[in-house]
Amino acid sequence: MNLEDKIDIVKDILKDEKVAIGFSGGADSTLLAYLASKVAKDVLAITIDNHLLPTGFVENTKSVTESFGITHEVIDINFYDDEYFLSNDSRRCFTCRNLMYGEIKKLAQKKGFDFICDGNNISDLVIDRPGILITYEKGFKTPFIEAKLSSKEIHEYLNKNNIPYSRSTTCLATRIPTDTPTTAEKIRSIRNCEDYILENTSCEIVKVRDFREYGIVEVDNLNEILKDDNFKEIDNELKGQGFKKVALNLAELDDNEYIAIDYCEGSFSYQLPFTINLENTKKQIAGKILKESEDKINMENITIHENGLIKGKNFKTYEDALYNFMDVLTILRRNV
Repeated sequence: MNLEDKIDIVKDILKDEKVAIGFSGGADSTLLAYLASKVAKDVLAITIDNHLLPTGFVENTKSVTESFGITHEVIDINFYDDEYFLSNDSRRCFTCRNLMYGEIKKLAQKKGFDFICDGNNISDLVIDRPGILITYEKGFKTPFIEAKLSSKEIHEYLNKNNIPYSRSTTCLATRIPTDTPTTAEKIRSIRNCEDYILENTSCEIVKVRDFREYGIVEVDNLNEILKDDNFKEIDNELKGQGFKKVALNLAELDDNEYIAIDYCEGSFSYQLPFTINLENTKKQIAGKILKESEDKINMENITIHENGLIKGKNFKTYEDALYNFMDVLTILRRNV
C-alpha cells in the first residue's frame, strides 16, 4: 500500500466527523489536524500547556491551527503542582498522558465532539512509549495506526505538501533520568541550553539531558556542533548553566521512524524493547488463540512472547509478513 492510499484511509476515517485532536504542533498532530480540516464536519484542536515544554511551544500550536482555520483551545495544567509527577518515577510518561488525556477528553465532550483522537502512528508501537496504554484506556481514536502510517511516511507527506510543523515538541522532563526529581530549576536550565543551541546552529532537533553534573547534548546534525569551533561556545554556555562537564552524543537524532522486520524464507522475528502483558493482550484477540502457555501466545501464523519477541511464519512475501506484524502491534498490551 502506497502513501497516498494510507492518507486516503485516514481521510475516510475522519470524514464528516466532529473531530477533537490532542494537538502538540509536531508532525503527527499537525498532519492529523490538516487532514481533518479538509474532510471533517468540524475540528477542535486541544493543546495542553504543562509548563514543561520547549520555548514557543504554545505559540506554535496557535499559529498552525489558525493557518488551518480550525478551533483551538489551550488547557493550562501546571505539573509543578503534582508531587507524584515531580517524583519522576519510571511511570512518568504514563502519568503525564493520563493527566493530559483526561482533560482533553473532558473538554472535547463538553464542546460536543464525540470523535477524540491523537497522532500516534504505527512506528510508535515498536518504541518504549508506555503512554499508548492511556490512549487505549481513554478511548482515543488512532487514525494513523489504523492506516499503518509510520513517522517516516508522515514526514514525507508533510514535506511533499509544504505543511510546516515543529520538530521540537517533546516534554523537557524527559531529559531528566527517572527516579531523579524534576524541578523548575532543572527545566529552566535545560530549556536555556536547548534554546542556545537552536539559536546558534541550524539544528532542528536538540535535546540536552541532565545527569546532575553532566550535560549530554543530542542533535540531529553533528556537523553544526563541530564546525567553526561551535562546540567551544556551547561548552561554555552549558557550563554557565551549571553543568561541570558537557558531552556530545555521537549518534544523531532521527525522528524518521519506520518498521523493518527480519524476514527469511517466509518467517520473521522482531524483538520489542518492552515486555508484553499476556493477560491483557489475550482480551484483544479472543477467538484467535490456538495455544497458550505462561510465557507466550500462539496464533495461526504469529507467536507473541512475554519478553517482547514476536515471531511469524508461513508468509509468502516480506510485505505480507510486515502487514501482519503491524496488525499484531495494534492488539498488544505492554507492561508498564
